[in-house]
Amino acid sequence: MQTHRSPPPTWLMGLGFFPLGASGSVTLITVPQLLAANHVPEQQIAASTAIVLIPGFVSFVVSPLLDWRYSRRAYSIVFAVLGAIGQFMALAFIHSLALVTACLFVSMFAISMNVSAVGGWFGNQTQTEKKDALGAWFTVANLGAGGVVATIAIYLLRGLPYLLGDFLLALTILGAIPLYLWVDCPPADDRLASESFRAFVRDVAALLKKPSVLWTLLLFVAPCASFALTNLIGGLGRDFHTPETMVGFIGGVGVSVAGIIGSLLVPPLARKIEPRALYLMIGMVGAAFTLTLIVLGRTPATYAAASLGENIFQAASFSVGYAITLRTIGHENPLAATQFGLLTAAGSLPLAYMQAIDGHFYGMLGGASGSFLADAGISAAGCAALGLLFWALRRTIPKI
Repeated sequence: MQTHRSPPPTWLMGLGFFPLGASGSVTLITVPQLLAANHVPEQQIAASTAIVLIPGFVSFVVSPLLDWRYSRRAYSIVFAVLGAIGQFMALAFIHSLALVTACLFVSMFAISMNVSAVGGWFGNQTQTEKKDALGAWFTVANLGAGGVVATIAIYLLRGLPYLLGDFLLALTILGAIPLYLWVDCPPADDRLASESFRAFVRDVAALLKKPSVLWTLLLFVAPCASFALTNLIGGLGRDFHTPETMVGFIGGVGVSVAGIIGSLLVPPLARKIEPRALYLMIGMVGAAFTLTLIVLGRTPATYAAASLGENIFQAASFSVGYAITLRTIGHENPLAATQFGLLTAAGSLPLAYMQAIDGHFYGMLGGASGSFLADAGISAAGCAALGLLFWALRRTIPKI
């Protein structure tokens, strides 16, 4: 007989996303540092990183499997372990770019599946009035874990025998497993677990036709609040005459603190402003902030303001995005992990194409000002267009 426990506090459930932050910091910060130290050209490092990030966009294709046959707890644990193994192997083969890329691709695919399983599972366990707070704490755990692991990673790898440091870094990905073992998890839906895969695919197709899902997909794929500049600013230190040590500090501790602040600003705002409107409002205010950076001097202070400000806005947009996703899922949804994976992947898409656009305008318009202008202009236009559309159709768009 299964014992049903009350869900733990919302802030504690947010730690379910700890593997995402821990693995992401190693993938995006530590590994590029190690490859650069091994004299791998920057273009090859960038290409490898781009390949490794592909699972974040495409894992939704197989995320329906997370709602079929086995419990989401089992999937969460298995994929966290696979993610840790993949990262360990990547760092162990750091002198082979091809093997590093292949192992990290596997690791990031596993972590993407872990996130979908945990998001669907914990979202189903959380009452509607607490979903906004859960979305914020997911972001806090992600960014906080990333900052901690990014800070200690090089020390572990350089200060200890290399493979021991590698092993300890891999263990950080498993830090949420005790939480997974504690939170109550119902078994897979009886009907979904027993039906044929063809029938299961039919259920997934029906999910994609739901109006609330389609409107959320439109909101997330639009260039409204991605704040992709956060992935570009790390390489702009020289443009702002900023020492590498300061860039590193801002990118580690500073960004983590900024992200946590941005995340925790959302729950009180979400109690007063409808989530879709709040998402667009963050995008519009953030675009205005980005425009102000164009007229500021190219100084270390401006660099710090740009990096911390963009990360505050991005963390806030991520938190609202998670809240919208969790509200769209609802409660006791048998396809919760499928839906979470689909909407999370949609939200990741603008990060890719806006980063490409920002980089293009950096070269076309002579530096950081070009990137700031493109990012702010496109984001503001997207927010305005969707805001007008949502207002015009406000009586027909389903509430979440």
